[in-house]
Amino acid sequence: MAEVLVLVDSADGSVKKATLEALTAARAIGEPSAVVLGAAGTAATLTATLGEYGAAKVYVVESDELDGFLVAPKAEALATIVAQASPAAVLLASTAENKEIAARLALKIGGGVITDAVGVDASATTTQSIFGGAVSVQAKVRTGTPVITLRANSVAPEPAAGAAEVVAVAVTISDTAKSAKITSKVVEEKGSRPALADASVIVSGGRGMGNADNFSLLEKLADTLGAAVGASRAATDAGWVPHTMQVGQTGVTVSPQLYIAVGISGAIQHRAGMQTSKTIVAINKDDEAPIFELADFGVVGDLFEVVPALTEEISKRKG
Repeated sequence: MAEVLVLVDSADGSVKKATLEALTAARAIGEPSAVVLGAAGTAATLTATLGEYGAAKVYVVESDELDGFLVAPKAEALATIVAQASPAAVLLASTAENKEIAARLALKIGGGVITDAVGVDASATTTQSIFGGAVSVQAKVRTGTPVITLRANSVAPEPAAGAAEVVAVAVTISDTAKSAKITSKVVEEKGSRPALADASVIVSGGRGMGNADNFSLLEKLADTLGAAVGASRAATDAGWVPHTMQVGQTGVTVSPQLYIAVGISGAIQHRAGMQTSKTIVAINKDDEAPIFELADFGVVGDLFEVVPALTEEISKRKG
């Protein structure tokens, strides 16, 4: 069976959900193998989980040169592993950093790159959602090894036992790749809620929320669901919430299992960032709001009545 490489993303010593999704997707093409790139000791806490999700091998390159510089050294290291393994494809989670790694890698190995795929089949043909989600297309790399980035929450991660044989790889990083050095890092403060891009459930608010204080209603609902909180551009431009919470074409593109849009009209800019969600629930007092054209379930009503009632009912059922 052909080998498929999956670049591992991790945080705080654990494998990110997007990597588990990529390992699951890779099994459609062939036998997945994980690639861990980072500082010394990075792989030790990740190997068991990677094996649980089907990784036959875990290629490991650990060096301060990978952790202390920008993406160029990682692209070189990954290219070395591709040359060694001759995989059928390389899969990465669709993050900003990984998209750059993917582009650099494709150039180095003479392959093609496809970004933001929402599915992949046995022939490495991908499905993409384009033009603001209005059109789905199939695309396939015709030359060289395919390099594919997979949009978060597009594939449900499924465990599958793998040997997770650790293969240490020696890599020499060029001076050119080390021309941009990281001089400092700032750790982002994290709350108890999941990150917006990785969340399987998202509750978002728009102009209909009225002001910043009213977002507390959404936070209470989100906490009952274990969800992330997002917002439309109108809400972030008004200064009610940070722009890091913006869902949309110029914000974060998400594809959760459940997306609850509260007081959001459904402008195309917002829809482009969330309409591949598996189930969409809209709450809006305007029964002609465009968001209802997209929603699987709609509630026409005053959000200040509907949201507290919904939160209370969910809390009761969980209790």
